[in-house]
Formats: sequence, C-alpha cells, structure tokens
Amino acid sequence: QVQLVESGGGSVQAGGSLRLSCTISGYTYTTYCMGWFRQTPGKEREGVATIDTDGREIYADSVKGRFTITQDNGKTTLYLQMNSLKPEDTAMYYCAADPYNVDCSIIATMRYGMEYWGKGTPVTISS
Repeated sequence: QVQLVESGGGSVQAGGSLRLSCTISGYTYTTYCMGWFRQTPGKEREGVATIDTDGREIYADSVKGRFTITQDNGKTTLYLQMNSLKPEDTAMYYCAADPYNVDCSIIATMRYGMEYWGKGTPVTISS
C-alpha cells in the first residue's frame, strides 16, 4: 500500500523560506512521476513542481526561480524548498506520485491526475 505523508508546513512572513517533506512508503514501482500541488479554498488544485524517473524537474511559472523540488537518494522522500515566499503561496500543499504518467509535465499531471496523494500540509504566508 502506497502512502505519502507531508510535513514541514507552517506560517512565515513574506520573503521567508520553508522546506516541505513528503515521506513515501510502499512504492515499489521502478518508474514514477512525483510532484507537489497546492490548493486554496474555492480554487482548483494547481501543479507546483514535478520530477520524473530521469530527474527532470518542471515548475509552474509562478514558482520558477523560487521553489526547488528534490528527492533523497533512496527516492523515499520528496522535498520542496520554497524561498522568497509570497502571500499568494498560501495554500494546502500536497505531494503525489504516479507510476504510469509518461508525461510528467504540470499540464499532463493536472489533466490526467496522479495515482497516489498525501493528505496535505498547510502553508500560510503573511505580508
């Protein structure tokens, strides 16, 4: 059974940094598309950053140059380093994984969905 558990969310002032972690267990597939997504009340979930089996990273335009997605060597933890945070980054952040997505772009993951999801960790940025 695949489980994803996010942590690291919190409240910081604008301009600050946070590092989110996603612990992944039970994932035995050899291929993957993994990523971070976020959602605020009343809005659709949006893709933030993805990474695939080959290590390709893709970012939403809104976070390019500020956020970085990484993994540990054992591929059991997914991270999202968030710098220069803005109030508009406030959201519930979710990590997700999918062994079947050939296309790990933000657009494709939003269109076709992801197989496994965590329950989210809240991020609040104050101005």
